[in-house]
Amino acid sequence: MTGDKTKSIAKRPKARRRKFYKIGPDYRVGGRPGFRLEDDSILPRDGHHLPHLADPPRLVFDKRAGDLPYDLEDYFGFWLVSDRTKAVMEAVDPKGVSFVLCDVRIPDGVYGGPRYWFCNILRVLDALDEAKSRLKILIRDDDRYRDFDKKFYDFSGGAELAFREDAIGDAHIFRMAYRGLTVICDQELKDACKAAGLARIWFRDVSKL
Repeated sequence: MTGDKTKSIAKRPKARRRKFYKIGPDYRVGGRPGFRLEDDSILPRDGHHLPHLADPPRLVFDKRAGDLPYDLEDYFGFWLVSDRTKAVMEAVDPKGVSFVLCDVRIPDGVYGGPRYWFCNILRVLDALDEAKSRLKILIRDDDRYRDFDKKFYDFSGGAELAFREDAIGDAHIFRMAYRGLTVICDQELKDACKAAGLARIWFRDVSKL
């Protein structure tokens, strides 16, 4: 008698969806900044594109004024980052970022600390899955904004964001279309920052902003 043989078919595990985070300086720490540009007019106020500068921007560090910068700080919508932050970002996603070296000065003496850079997030992606997200989608009615009469995303009251993987591809960091100052990163970049011991960077899970 021949018995029936049942073939066991192993189910392939579903590919895990990447986790994404809103990345930026940790404002929860508080304190006053002890750093400034000698001439802050060289930076545009949109926080989007660093201009081509003939000379390195001159940055003054003054402990008497407040805290010196950590690994990632905000300055007029741009990021001021340390040498080691730059190294992590370039290792994980070199096509997504660019940097301008600063000329750091101190009030007395010669600065001998680590280098600092202004960082520009180059990539802007229209990758939000609006149907699967919870947020306010509005039309800008204030003509003081550069996106006047255009769509923009509003996170006031909280938000839950979902992104389309096909629109992100192999990117690890990007700005959001329709909310240009919001920078998103994936788990790989977050893990690399943590492994490098970078300080005072806030990663907020986009599913519960």
